[in-house]
Amino acid sequence: MQGEKIVKNIEKLFLILSILALTVTLISAKKAEALEQQMQTFLDTEIPGMKIQVNATSHTQPGSTLTVSVNLMTQTNVSVDKFNLEIFGFANDSVRESLANITDSYFRLNSDSRAHSAVVQVPEQVWGIAYGEVKISYSADIGGIGLTFPSITSGFSMTTIENKYLGNLETQAKNLNESNYQLSQRISNLTSDFNQLNNTYWQLQGNYTLLQGNAGELDNTRRLTAVLGIVAVFFVATTIYLVVRRPRESW
Repeated sequence: MQGEKIVKNIEKLFLILSILALTVTLISAKKAEALEQQMQTFLDTEIPGMKIQVNATSHTQPGSTLTVSVNLMTQTNVSVDKFNLEIFGFANDSVRESLANITDSYFRLNSDSRAHSAVVQVPEQVWGIAYGEVKISYSADIGGIGLTFPSITSGFSMTTIENKYLGNLETQAKNLNESNYQLSQRISNLTSDFNQLNNTYWQLQGNYTLLQGNAGELDNTRRLTAVLGIVAVFFVATTIYLVVRRPRESW
């Protein structure tokens, strides 16, 4: 019984390890695929007796890195005296600045290839389009004829380096536009409220004017009533006076 239990535990452990190994393999494959998707071919050119291909990171940022790889391929006998790949950018998008050099010298190729790669650090002040420049001096056996090429130069555009300052300005401009839109909406709402208040004010002003007219008429009525009351009092008083003062008849 004890032996069977140990065997079952070993089987479970083996199953767990197999699952972990498969998971790690899948994750590595995904990472490799993602890295491959980030790479782009920027130079794929043929020169007499040789083909040169340069791949690099498609996009990066100042302060980050870019990966570059170069592959020299040939189908004949080639003797390279010197090979150089220079990568440069522009500080503040204006001043040319060398970022890296990949060099090799005095090697032979015979229907095979030779590869180099490097990780380039991008300075904080560099942005825009990075450029590459290939320089090679070599000789090749082409169709039984030995040819020498003392200097071949090929320049090309490569990795896009994001302008973080421009990105920040664009973000600020977007935020300002959103704030401006919100303020415009508020102004529109305030204008509508003001128009409503203005209409209400003029309605109240009309009612007030009407009330003023009614108040004036009421005041005139009150004055007339007072005058009539005074006249009536005077008339009654005069009547009473005359009655009291009238001479009595003698019997």
